Amino acid sequence: MAIEKILYRTEVTVAAGREGRAESPDGALKVQLSNPRELGGDGGPGTNPEQLFAAGYAACFLSSLRFAMARQKRTLPAGASATGIVGIGTIASGFAIEVELRVSLPGLPDDEARDWMAQAHIICPYSHATRGNIDVRLLLV
Repeated sequence: MAIEKILYRTEVTVAAGREGRAESPDGALKVQLSNPRELGGDGGPGTNPEQLFAAGYAACFLSSLRFAMARQKRTLPAGASATGIVGIGTIASGFAIEVELRVSLPGLPDDEARDWMAQAHIICPYSHATRGNIDVRLLLV
């Protein structure tokens, strides 16, 4: 799928892989990376690619919910949240990830909340990027 018009572009440079640093040229992102013990690392104090992906997907999905609802003159309920859970494991050719998004939409009936989640899943660029590539589960909590 080709993007019709780029609205924003960013970059982040990583040095030393999972046990290095990640930094954006504008300085907005500067993080120490640590490899989890479960993946053979030292479990140091830094973050890891799975945590960053979980945060990015959850934030983007919640914004996509807001966008979908705004198109219908609705507002995202106060206290709405999305929690991204990313798992990494082995496959025959190496490693793969899976995602679970736990979405809370307080005050909305379950059927309506699930409909909004389905619309957000169509809109969200992370959902576009993962569709057909990895397992993504959406859960209303």
